[in-house]
Amino acid sequence: MSNTMNIREELQQVQLFSNLELLARQVVEGFISGLHKSPFHGFSSEFAEHKIYNQGESTRHIDWKLFAKTDKLYSRKYEEETNLRCHLIIDNSSSMHYPPVKQQTIANLNKIGFSVLAAACLMQLFKRQRDAVGLSVFSDTYELYTPERGSERHYHKLMAHLEELSEPRLPGQGTKTYTYLHHIAEKIHRRSMIFLFTDMLQVETDREALFDALRHLKYNKHEVILFHVVDKDKEVAFNFDNAPRRFTDIETGETLDLFAENIREAYTEKVEAFFAALKMKCAQYKIKYVEADTAKDLQKIMLSYLVERQMFA
Repeated sequence: MSNTMNIREELQQVQLFSNLELLARQVVEGFISGLHKSPFHGFSSEFAEHKIYNQGESTRHIDWKLFAKTDKLYSRKYEEETNLRCHLIIDNSSSMHYPPVKQQTIANLNKIGFSVLAAACLMQLFKRQRDAVGLSVFSDTYELYTPERGSERHYHKLMAHLEELSEPRLPGQGTKTYTYLHHIAEKIHRRSMIFLFTDMLQVETDREALFDALRHLKYNKHEVILFHVVDKDKEVAFNFDNAPRRFTDIETGETLDLFAENIREAYTEKVEAFFAALKMKCAQYKIKYVEADTAKDLQKIMLSYLVERQMFA
């Protein structure tokens, strides 16, 4: 137990973007070991057991080394033999870089840091399963699109792109969420699992257009998982002291001077109503909705992948 705690404390001190691949691998390995006897199959690319080969079955999984020892034909029975196509989408607008963090560690992440680490952990799981993965990044421009591939070179290329997202984002870079979700939906032609990381904050006020864009992602029978990334302490509970403060919209530059206590109740009511509407629309369109609190929900991301993979495969 003490060793586990020591490893956890060491991980918490590792700067997120100094070696993202190493950190993601350590997080995933810790997560896997914590599952013990997991009900989730399709989790490891290693075989689960041997089974007697039956005539007429594919010979691709026959264990020839075992045949040489026993003179009997056995097949490797894999926990999951289906390769998937997966696409990660990350909102890189200014609001995703809240709150400002000088040195991000696993114990001190803002929304973009959380999304990048979660995406890197998912990529580790994809790699273990030999799944093809692609990546899209958007803000007020379509910053990046890479199609799904499964090569080692492609994997390292995507990891490098994720590390670049650590750069602080200047205020004023908004989000054209529904515009670029439509663009991405048009590019992904083959059936895929799509993972979207966003705080759902944007300048556009047309909520129905946003929901239409989410529905567009379901085109071609894609499985869509929306990770709604939020800082629940500040962005939902509005947990600020009652000193006079100037609040600045980092995407528009608009400011508002007020006492947090004076608007907390009305603010939380509006936010919770929006969250409820978002969850309802996701359920209506059969989009998996996962509320991801930057302070604690990293393992929920990986568990969601395991569940959705079982259903998708």
